[in-house]
Amino acid sequence: MMKIALVAHDKMKKTMVGFCIAYENILKKYKIYATGTTGKMVMDETSLDIERLASGPLGGDQQIGSLIVSQDIDLVIFLRDPLTSQAHETDIQALIRLCDVYHVPIATNLASAEIFIKALDRGEFSFREVRKTTSQRI
Repeated sequence: MMKIALVAHDKMKKTMVGFCIAYENILKKYKIYATGTTGKMVMDETSLDIERLASGPLGGDQQIGSLIVSQDIDLVIFLRDPLTSQAHETDIQALIRLCDVYHVPIATNLASAEIFIKALDRGEFSFREVRKTTSQRI
């Protein structure tokens, strides 16, 4: 079963909730992780079962990073607020870097999140097999 991480900056949390409401029927097929407040807000508005981690600034981004390293996350949806400075920007950049290193798709805005979720629903995500093949060659 694919595992998806949900993260949203404060000004993007309502957008994440709306996204999860709109795509609840797709998301419910997968294991979902989320940073603390984002996870709570999504759970309050949907029937999704979410494993909540710490909030982003308190280490939630790093917990997701750890799950990426252990290959326990297959897709990250991180709705970022590009217009507000974040105190934990280094953690955010580290998370994005880990996605690149471990070949984990990451959506950082609503448009890319919708593309990924629709592709997931159509069964177009075969990167898991590609990632296994690539890991074996390294």
